[in-house]
Amino acid sequence: MKPDPARAAAFDLVTAALARRAGLEAALEAPHLAALAPQDRSFARALAMTTLRRLGPIDAALGARLARPPPDRVRTILRLGAAQLFFLEVPDYAAVDASVALADSERTSRPFKGLVNAVLRSLARERPPPADPADLAPAWLYARWRAAYGEPAARAVAARIAEEPAADLTPRDPADVLALAEALEAEPLAGGSLRKAGRGRIEDWPGFAEGRWWVQDAAAAIPARLLVIAPGQAALDMCAAPGGKALQLAAAGARVVALDRSSARLKRLQESLARTGLEAEVVAAEAEAWADPRRFAAVLLDAPCSSTGTFRRNPDVLWTLRPGDIARLAAVQARLLDAAAERAAPGGRLVYCVCSLETEEGEGQARAFLRRRPDFKLEPIAAGEGGAPAASVAPEGWLRILPHHLEGGLDGFFVVRFRRDD
Repeated sequence: MKPDPARAAAFDLVTAALARRAGLEAALEAPHLAALAPQDRSFARALAMTTLRRLGPIDAALGARLARPPPDRVRTILRLGAAQLFFLEVPDYAAVDASVALADSERTSRPFKGLVNAVLRSLARERPPPADPADLAPAWLYARWRAAYGEPAARAVAARIAEEPAADLTPRDPADVLALAEALEAEPLAGGSLRKAGRGRIEDWPGFAEGRWWVQDAAAAIPARLLVIAPGQAALDMCAAPGGKALQLAAAGARVVALDRSSARLKRLQESLARTGLEAEVVAAEAEAWADPRRFAAVLLDAPCSSTGTFRRNPDVLWTLRPGDIARLAAVQARLLDAAAERAAPGGRLVYCVCSLETEEGEGQARAFLRRRPDFKLEPIAAGEGGAPAASVAPEGWLRILPHHLEGGLDGFFVVRFRRDD
C-alpha cells in the first residue's frame, strides 16, 4: 500500500512541528514538500494545520479508545486520521484507508496498522461532541490564561485556536491603503493595516512584486507605530528579524539600524528591503554585546518570547512549550530590555513588546523595568493609537492585546512605551 503524498507530507509537517524542529511554514519549504503538486501541497498544509489546531479534542477522543499510548509516529497517524474524519469532511473510508496505508509504509508503524484501522473506524461510528473552547488549549496553559484574564476572556482566547486567520498586510505608503484595498479585495483596518481573506501564493497578489506591502499581523504592526517616528530620526530595531517592524520604521522615514543575532534570518529582511525599495543598516550581532556607541531617538525591542500569542498562525507553539521555558525566556527579556535602555538617547522613546499571552513576559517585565530604571517613565498609550483596540488598553497605560479583541482575530501581544528622562 503506497501512502498518499499529501498525507505523507502532512505527517512530516506535524512531526517536525511537534518535535520543535521547524514551524509549519518553514517546513513547507523543504524540497520534497515544495515539489508537491499545488493541490497536494494545499491539502497537506490544511491537514497539518487542522490537526494542530484541534489537537486537544483529537487527543481526548483518541485517549478514550486507547488502552495505552502508542508510539509517537503511530499517534501522529491517528491524529491525522481523526482530523480528516472530524473536521475536513473527508469520507470515512478514505480517511481510514489512507491512514492504514500511511502506517503500512513505515517499518516502525506497520505492526500497528490494525490498531489504526480499528481506532479510526470506532471514531467514525461514534463522533465526539463539539469541543469546549477550553479543550483546544493544553490544560496548563488554559489555567494560566484563566488566572490572568478571567474565565470569559480565557474562553474567548481559546476559541480562536481553531480558526483559520486571514492574511494581514502592511502598506509601504499609508496613502496607498484605499487603492491597495480595492486591488487586493481587502478590508482596511484601524491603524492602516489591510486584511485579505483567502489563500494562494502571496507573490501573485497585486502589489507584491512592486513592494507596495508586506505580510504582518495587525497586532504586530502596532508597536512600531507607537514610536511616532519623525523623518530623519535615528531608530534601532533590536531583534529585528524577520523584519516587518524595521520596514515600518524605514517607511516612516527613520534612519534604521536593524540588529539581530541571526544572519540567516536577516536575509529575509534584506530581501524585503530590496523588494520594497526601503533602506536600513542591517547588523548581525548579539544585542547585549553590540559594541556600537550610538544612541537612538527611538528603540524597538520585540523580544524573544514563548510566542503563545501567535497560535492562530503557529498552533504548534501551544504544544511544544514547557512551563520552564517561560521563566527562562523572561530572564533573557530582562537582560535585553536593560540593553535596549542603554541605546535610548535622552528624551528618546523605547517600545518593548512580546507576542506572548504570558504575564511574566509582559506586565511583569514592564513593572520590574520601571523599578530598575527610574530614568525611564511609562508613556501611556491611548485607545486607537497605532491601531490599538480599545479593549486592549490596560489601566496602567500599556497594551494587553488578546486574540479576540478584534473581529476576525489578531495575534496576542503585550506592548509598553517608555520615555527616557532628558
